[in-house]
Amino acid sequence: MPTPSKKKSAVKAPLASHYDLLVIGSGPAGQRAALQAAKAGKTAAIIEKFPHVGGGCVHYGTLPSKSFRESVYRYSLGSRGVLGREETSKQTKLLIPDMQRLLRRKERVVADETIVIRDQLKRNGIVVIAGEARLLSTREIEVTAKSKKKATYTAEKIIIAVGARPVSPSNLGVDRQYIFDSDTVLELKRVPKSMVVLGAGVIGCEYASMFSMAGTHVTLIDKRDRILGSVDTEIVRALRDRFEFQGMDIVLGAEATKIETKKGSKKKDVIVHLSNGKKLKAETVLIAQGRFGNTDTLALRELGIVVDDRGLIKVDSHFRTAVPNIYAVGDVIGAPALAATAMEQGRIATCHAFGISMKTGTNAVENEHEMPKNFPYGIYTIPEISMIGLTEEELAKAGADFIVGRSRYKELARGQIVGDRWGILKLLVDKKSLKLLGVHIVGDNAADLIHIGQAVMAFGGDVTYFINSVFNYPTLAEAYKVAAFNAVNMLKGQTRSK
Repeated sequence: MPTPSKKKSAVKAPLASHYDLLVIGSGPAGQRAALQAAKAGKTAAIIEKFPHVGGGCVHYGTLPSKSFRESVYRYSLGSRGVLGREETSKQTKLLIPDMQRLLRRKERVVADETIVIRDQLKRNGIVVIAGEARLLSTREIEVTAKSKKKATYTAEKIIIAVGARPVSPSNLGVDRQYIFDSDTVLELKRVPKSMVVLGAGVIGCEYASMFSMAGTHVTLIDKRDRILGSVDTEIVRALRDRFEFQGMDIVLGAEATKIETKKGSKKKDVIVHLSNGKKLKAETVLIAQGRFGNTDTLALRELGIVVDDRGLIKVDSHFRTAVPNIYAVGDVIGAPALAATAMEQGRIATCHAFGISMKTGTNAVENEHEMPKNFPYGIYTIPEISMIGLTEEELAKAGADFIVGRSRYKELARGQIVGDRWGILKLLVDKKSLKLLGVHIVGDNAADLIHIGQAVMAFGGDVTYFINSVFNYPTLAEAYKVAAFNAVNMLKGQTRSK
């Protein structure tokens, strides 16, 4: 016979109906928003429509793609001479690896991170409400559970952190058999022999590089005249050279008008019709042509919240919507749409909503919480790109008086050790003050290395910091010292490097 304590433990306590803060979405932005509220002594709950916490970042986007990249990257090391095999041309071939083996790391990372997030929310007393949210008023949210049962919750403040999803043009349908988007491409059962990637933005370039390095013949298509339009041109040129060296084809100034599958044989071929009249045949197509905010079912416009034609919410510098007590953060507000910035947006929104000061705990001043002017971008292609500050093109356009210092990985002992002969670290330096105006890196560990430059920029340091510092040897971080000397030498010669 069960004991009374066991009977009681089997009864689930009812959820509270009112909270200081209700957050819609449990991705990076939503998590940080709720955690900041809890740390400040506020009651907080997260509404999540999917079975597990973590949002698209954990289950479809950032972590799965970067975990897959890591597996492909490690597999590919043998092609760079690191394991005794010298890379001589783009004809160098690797055996195509097993897709399921490449995905094992992804599955483990996703499972472990989900547990970490769930436990962190639980430790901080944050309630997770399962179901799909719809705003009834400025302080009421109706949640429809999977069972179709509805419940209403109220809060003083609401933060929308529902993220975004890839959306294909109506004439290019995703079927999850031959045509995929970034949320579904890792459902592939095997590494395809050929792939057409439509869209040469961040996501398109990342996946194009991953599959190319795994042995897929990739054709990257974009209607614009260059890949990664917001990245420093020299860095993009180095990346493109690397892509083409490993056998990737890049077609610019064209877009797909139609995708069809050729039937009548045991194996179907995907035929991509381009606007320039060409037809490309491949086993698989990946569509990476933009993302739309997940706002369709929230009933935002009825409350006067401004949503654009891509489903993105308009906010002010404090992430407030047109309704003062409702905020929006993360991918649902558009660029920069990074997990890192989403986390900070969530924290800032909560601090502003409740007047939380990180210095005194309460009574924050109006402009205490704002996004930093400079923050790093990481693009997880193979090789990585990371950057902070202005590009050389932006500085030239603004008429800035600056010099450029470069360091090439092939000139570093560590670069030789890891087999990266392509990497570049580039410093943009104000000619008069020697302050850093921008740091741009392509190569191994770029997304980690960028934080050295970020710290120096944030504390107002100049390029002489690198010259007067001692760096571990052999490391890739030495590239800062080499680039700093290169910049100063250029200054002594009173010429800008080309």
